[in-house]
Amino acid sequence: VITIVLINCAVYTTSNLVIYFFKYDFGGEGWYNSYTLFNTFGGAVQILSMMILFPLLRKFMGTIQVFYTGFAMAIIGYVVLLVLAFTNMSNVILLFVPGFFIFAANGVLTVLTTVFLANTVDHGNHRRDESVIFSMQTFVVKLASGVAALIASICLQICNLSNDTTDTAAFVTAATSSVVGLRMTMTILPIICLLCGIFIFRKKYILTE
Repeated sequence: VITIVLINCAVYTTSNLVIYFFKYDFGGEGWYNSYTLFNTFGGAVQILSMMILFPLLRKFMGTIQVFYTGFAMAIIGYVVLLVLAFTNMSNVILLFVPGFFIFAANGVLTVLTTVFLANTVDHGNHRRDESVIFSMQTFVVKLASGVAALIASICLQICNLSNDTTDTAAFVTAATSSVVGLRMTMTILPIICLLCGIFIFRKKYILTE
């Protein structure tokens, strides 16, 4: 459950802040169109990774190995996104590269956390607690959403950025320090969450194939 919260906090933090990244950092007159295109691409990749990428990886690896592969893909995606952000690029297609890794990893991890949560029901403790255990999945998604929203609001406050995204056509500029803070929050913080998730999962999840 802790690992699921950390994974969801990572992806939700990025999801909440990416629109401000496009507005204040990526910029340009058509920043909202670029954001919409990127969001559509990410959603499609996430769904397809559940349907195609996960079964494909499962043919060559066990579930635990696929899980760690998903973590590695997400971290690689965040690192590439951070590097691209500091190059001041203006082509949204380039952002598809880190976007693919991050959203594909999230799709794979979503499937596997559900599988691992289900496995805990049959751990052999002579009790049937599936109703409580499965209800936790909804709870942790809500919890992670709330934490990510809090992180995003604190980031915008500290970075002195407006949360108004209704002005979709205007070219918006922001202070360099504000933009750097935004970049770091939407990439470094999720990496830290994922690394903590790996550590806790590796230490506490004792079930095998």
